[in-house]
Amino acid sequence: MEIFWTKHAQEKFEILEKQGFMIKRELVEKTLKLAELIDNSQFPLLVAQKSIDEKHILKVVFKKEGGIIKIITFYPMRKK
Repeated sequence: MEIFWTKHAQEKFEILEKQGFMIKRELVEKTLKLAELIDNSQFPLLVAQKSIDEKHILKVVFKKEGGIIKIITFYPMRKK
């Protein structure tokens, strides 16, 4: 399946790096492919979630359009 990155999603790497989070493109794509949870409560937007370390999860907001996954944004969060 093809992945399309919005301009915001592409810029998000630099934004997070300035805040001390080094998130790589591969980790975002891995979160989509191996999500521990996919929230569809905001359909058509979907949110994939995966643990990235003991204290944090990564959430990836995306939309499926035909055979394309469109990544809107992503962000790390502390585990509850």
